Amino acid sequence: MTGRRAIPMFVGLALLASPAVRGEEEGPNVVENGNKVSIEYTLKLGDGKTADTNVGGEPLVYEQGSSQILPALEKQLLGLKVNDSKKVELTPEQGYGVRNPDAVQKVPKKLIPEGAREVGAQLVAQGQDGSQQLVRVADVGEEEVTLDLNHPLAGETLHFDVKVLSIE
Repeated sequence: MTGRRAIPMFVGLALLASPAVRGEEEGPNVVENGNKVSIEYTLKLGDGKTADTNVGGEPLVYEQGSSQILPALEKQLLGLKVNDSKKVELTPEQGYGVRNPDAVQKVPKKLIPEGAREVGAQLVAQGQDGSQQLVRVADVGEEEVTLDLNHPLAGETLHFDVKVLSIE
C-alpha cells in the first residue's frame, strides 16, 4: 500500500450491550401466547360501579392463550409490553353471555339449607354429570325459592382497565 492507511474494520459499528449489561430484565418483550403474564385490573360495569379490582393487591397471573381469563380480554392484551395500560370494553357476548331467562328456576324451599334462604346467597349445584355450577338465590317465597343459574355478570358490558406488570 502506498500512501494509504489501513482503516480498521470495525469503525462505525456500535457495540451493543446485552439486556443484562444495560440493567434490564431479560424475557419476552410483548404479551404472546404461552407467556406467563401478571396484570393488575379494575373491572367496572356499565353503571360505573366497580365490580372487581386487584389494584394494590396481588397481581392476577395467567398463561396467555390458555383461556384462564376471558378469551376476548386475552385477545386485547396480545402485543402489550410491561407497564402498558389498556382500556377494554367487552359486550355481554364477549364476557359472561346474555342473561338466559330459562336459567331461573323455582325449587321447594325445603331443598335449600336454612342459612342460604336469603336473596343473594350463593350455592353450588351439582348436575347429573357431576359438574358443579354456582347459583344465586334470587327470591325467597313461603314455599319456594327462586334460583338464578346465570353468571352474576351475565348481560353486563364489562369495562376493564388493565396494566401489564410482568411477562415471562
